[in-house]
Amino acid sequence: MSALPENFWAALPLGRDVTVLLHDANGLAALNKPAGVLSHPNSPEDEPRSLLNARYAMEGEFFEWPDVNGAVHRLWLLNRLDSATSGVILAAASGELATEIRAQFKRKHVRKVYHALVFGVPRAPMEIWRDLLTVEKQRGQIRTAAGAGHVPAESRMTVVRARRKEPPLALVKLEPTTGRSHQLRVQCAKRGLPIVGDQTYGDFRRNREFAKAAGTKRMFLHSLETTFEYEWGGKRFAFAAKAPLPADFEAVF
Repeated sequence: MSALPENFWAALPLGRDVTVLLHDANGLAALNKPAGVLSHPNSPEDEPRSLLNARYAMEGEFFEWPDVNGAVHRLWLLNRLDSATSGVILAAASGELATEIRAQFKRKHVRKVYHALVFGVPRAPMEIWRDLLTVEKQRGQIRTAAGAGHVPAESRMTVVRARRKEPPLALVKLEPTTGRSHQLRVQCAKRGLPIVGDQTYGDFRRNREFAKAAGTKRMFLHSLETTFEYEWGGKRFAFAAKAPLPADFEAVF
């Protein structure tokens, strides 16, 4: 891989309120995506509200943009978050490195930690959730259901904080060991613990009441931390990125 321009990371055409959390010498980076920002644009019209305000090649899974001198740069997207989910999202500055990191995801060698604010309080301080999901694409959108499917999903849930006054709420840590579409949102909803602000699988009445009281309509799911090791150039590297919990989570308690 050729050396990156000295100001490569500083000159990224970042989307609204997107920040670079860290990057290493090999070209691997973690960005902090706010709620409401797309992981990538689905059409040119989406570019201003995406992770990068740049063209996205669906087949190659990379952003592409010219700098002020006309040189073309690329950044490969390594994972995705729902538009409504905030937090850590990974990218690589070369296609070769992107291939290696994606392989880590396929081997389930990547540890991901989420925090979610849910309606209700779990019965136990820690649980292992195992479900069989159905995942379907309807009119271009993913829909997932738990109960009668054949796609295994597993997550570890730990209560971080709980509030039992009305409405009862809990801040939970979720650690998925599988990476199914909408997995955490569906697993929470199945257990009567819908994520606050979830407009697809959540409790719509309580969402409206909470949004009115709190003054925010966001979905309270945040990708807090991503850690893993990878091999590059015959050496092993550790990578750990953490996106601070947004202030609106803390304000609830």
